[in-house]
Amino acid sequence: MPGVFKLDTDGPEQTEALGYRLGALLPYGAVVALRGELAAGKTCLVRGLAAHYAGAELVSSPTFTIVNQYGESPKLYHVDLYRLSGPDDLADLGYEELFEPDGVCVIEWAERAGDLLPERRLEVLLEHGGGDCRMITIHDLGVLPERWEEALSG
Repeated sequence: MPGVFKLDTDGPEQTEALGYRLGALLPYGAVVALRGELAAGKTCLVRGLAAHYAGAELVSSPTFTIVNQYGESPKLYHVDLYRLSGPDDLADLGYEELFEPDGVCVIEWAERAGDLLPERRLEVLLEHGGGDCRMITIHDLGVLPERWEEALSG
């Protein structure tokens, strides 16, 4: 059954720590759809995910390259759709390869993928909460294990 969990972070470090904890819960083949305005903390959350998969590797948003990869086994595919106009552009890139079971795919600006996102995914909305505070809503659509909310609230 899908679950929804809301929490706030008080700064970039807490948002990254949430990403790290989230990375520990994601199974191979998971797709994480990130949504939120500019500077809402999407790349910050991805830094935490990448730290889980690849250690202290430098993470930047792949706005111009579209896809960055971190780690080897499992791989973290970091996709940024900001520069795409819609699902047709993504289809032209061969997006299906990003949803392979050899890792996890996290997609910034996921709304631009439209119906190309798999039904089984994790939806994460990041919103400004004033200052460095971020309000984060996580909607699990069949990806996370039982009691995932407890693991993320730590």
